[in-house]
Amino acid sequence: MIAAHIRSVNAGPVVDAAHAGIGRSAIDKRPVGTAELRAPGSKSGGLGSGVVGDGIADRRDHGGDTQAVYAVAREELDHWAGVLGRDLPDGMFGENLTTSGLAVDDAVIGSRWQVGDTVVLRVCGPRIPCRTFAGHMGEARWVKRFTDRGRSGAYLAVQTPGEVRAGNEVVVSGAPGHGIDVRTTFRAFMGDLDAARAVLDAECLDRAHHAELSDLVARRLKASG
Repeated sequence: MIAAHIRSVNAGPVVDAAHAGIGRSAIDKRPVGTAELRAPGSKSGGLGSGVVGDGIADRRDHGGDTQAVYAVAREELDHWAGVLGRDLPDGMFGENLTTSGLAVDDAVIGSRWQVGDTVVLRVCGPRIPCRTFAGHMGEARWVKRFTDRGRSGAYLAVQTPGEVRAGNEVVVSGAPGHGIDVRTTFRAFMGDLDAARAVLDAECLDRAHHAELSDLVARRLKASG
């Protein structure tokens, strides 16, 4: 069996994009072979992406330490390629790391990925689909279909910086005992109240996303009467 590994490292510049809500986007990522990863700091005033040379247009909703790197399993791209009947190259979902042999969406929040000899990444949470993603894909009802599938890929923090390259092995370790994975957290943010309660009880998210989820739950409960 081939070990879990990085299939491609992807990055892209900020460019004009008609489908982007702010008119510019860097969602179109392409394989770059190797890249330096580092903690970018806060969303406000930080460096944006955790991948040196990678752009982020909307820094209000993307980037920062807990969304420094975005990973998607190649197996998930292959699933959608079959459903959509089209080729989906590495980087198509805007991911920085396309993995192979790694259960990205089953990763426990807070677990660590050793990538190659140096880099350590920490699993922070799911990707939430947006209008820019839908426009980039150009598929009808894309956000709903992606949400129904429930496999969003994972945002990662850079715990130990360094260079990553295609072919680097990925070793998963340090999974916390709460057992809350990326898929459960995605459901929580997309409206599943039971999942949301489990995530909040586990206190596994960073402070800002914990507060965001708590507010979402409060508003949904209020709306339901």
